[in-house]
Amino acid sequence: MSQPPELDPITLEVILSGLRSVTDETYIALMKSAFSTNIKERNDHSTALIDPAGRMISLCERSQPIHLSSMLGLTGALLRKYDLDAFRPGDIFVSNDPYTADGSHLPDVALSMPVFVDGELLCFMCNIAHHADIGGMAPGSMSGGMTEIYQEGLRIPPVRLFNQGEVVADIFDLLLLNARVPDERRGDYYAQIAACKLGERRIKELAATHGRGHLATAFDQLIERTHARMLKAIANVAPGAYRFEDVMDDDGFGAAAMPIAVEITVGDPALGGRIRCDFAGSSPAVLGNINVPFRALQSSIVYAVRALLDPDVPSNQGMLDAIEIDAPAGSILNAAFPAAVAGRANTCQRVIDVVLGALAPALPERAVGAANGANTAVIFSGTDGETGRSYVYLETVGGGFGGRATKDGKDGVQVHLINTSNLPVEAIETEYPLLVESYGFVPDSGGAGTHRGGLGLRRVIRPVDHTTTFTGQGERFLTPPWGVFGGASGGTGGFKLRKADGTVCDMPTKPGLTPITPDQALIVETAGAGGYGPPERRSREKRTEDISSEKFSPTFMAEHYGND
Repeated sequence: MSQPPELDPITLEVILSGLRSVTDETYIALMKSAFSTNIKERNDHSTALIDPAGRMISLCERSQPIHLSSMLGLTGALLRKYDLDAFRPGDIFVSNDPYTADGSHLPDVALSMPVFVDGELLCFMCNIAHHADIGGMAPGSMSGGMTEIYQEGLRIPPVRLFNQGEVVADIFDLLLLNARVPDERRGDYYAQIAACKLGERRIKELAATHGRGHLATAFDQLIERTHARMLKAIANVAPGAYRFEDVMDDDGFGAAAMPIAVEITVGDPALGGRIRCDFAGSSPAVLGNINVPFRALQSSIVYAVRALLDPDVPSNQGMLDAIEIDAPAGSILNAAFPAAVAGRANTCQRVIDVVLGALAPALPERAVGAANGANTAVIFSGTDGETGRSYVYLETVGGGFGGRATKDGKDGVQVHLINTSNLPVEAIETEYPLLVESYGFVPDSGGAGTHRGGLGLRRVIRPVDHTTTFTGQGERFLTPPWGVFGGASGGTGGFKLRKADGTVCDMPTKPGLTPITPDQALIVETAGAGGYGPPERRSREKRTEDISSEKFSPTFMAEHYGND
């Protein structure tokens, strides 16, 4: 059969928009039909199209950047495990495991559905969703105190959840049996399954309009065009070797100030126009669960390079192929079995910090101060005294975004890889037997600068008429987010416990299971962000605004900007 001719630019753009619409619509469908607040409210999920060669074709723009490579990982594992003729219409595969399926961490469960047109495999419709619990030793499956993958929850290898349109009941039963709050888990799985099936229908409609051959040709051309565009963006960076280093707070088991180091090479003829990120000098793997599987590392670097060089480039394989990554096997950034990885997002945020820090001198107009640099997780679990039902409340709380070349950093937002929302107070108090006593910004937590860093968030939460169990994961609690080009560092965060007598005590950065009674409360404060440029250059108008907004105290302003 002869190959279809190369598509003209207009037709190619129309097909690109059609592919994006498929991932966008399935993303919304998954969000609207999910049961858990972590998906329906916080939008901790992603959708994508992947071709039979295992190449990313289209990623929903609202997706979590950290999910990019995980969906590729599952599909790649399927292609290694099965010949193409083993896939059948109506099959849906499921996995979450970092070591057998190139996943990211166990709560992120990926589904992949082969889509057939005219009897031939055209692509895989994929999605991934962060389940509020996947079993293991602690509710929420992301607690501090875990030291190996077995403790973190149910490990799912690449297996069929649907076989030619029929659910494999034994597999589904196994998934639900090993998770807390199984009714909620069932609802979230149904949402993922429905999104796959919707995507299958939409792809077939596109194929009916453009032809299967033209879609397959478009996949190749979109990847080639994106790759060329990325190489052009890289060529605009001055050649050289750019280095930066930062540290993680700790791993919860005694290791502290573990280095995350990078050397970024641009313009080396041996790279063929690509950019190389070498993480030699980073910490070995640690006992705590902040190790990073390679796929999560790849997602982090791709996000950072894209954000700096060409934020509007399509998210497909051409972008990934423009970046070479070297990370020592068995290190904190390239975890080896059975290393614990549940808290990998905190380390991924630090990876982004060092990539942005390394390239700041080359791209000062696009550089930013370090953001809150964490994925601060708070997890409450227990039994609702009124309904008698078990619950697991999981959230990652936003913080400050760094000051920029032309504007201040944003206050209290999810940053970089974590494209979720902060859960509204109304949703927390409606869904769970918890009371949010206060919710606001942390004053003085944004680093001073010509353009200041954003503020961190502060929440005070206590259980209502029952004892809850709290656990969490924090970073930038000990090492502040740095500023750039003379900007000051932002404030650090922390977990605190307010006791019945009103006294407040500090908690570890990565606390294990901690009971909290109705007369106690958990206080979480997230880090702010670093500023951009010397504070003395901040305009008088902006300084007046800082005072009048009550985001900064007179003492802070006098210390960093003087008394004029």
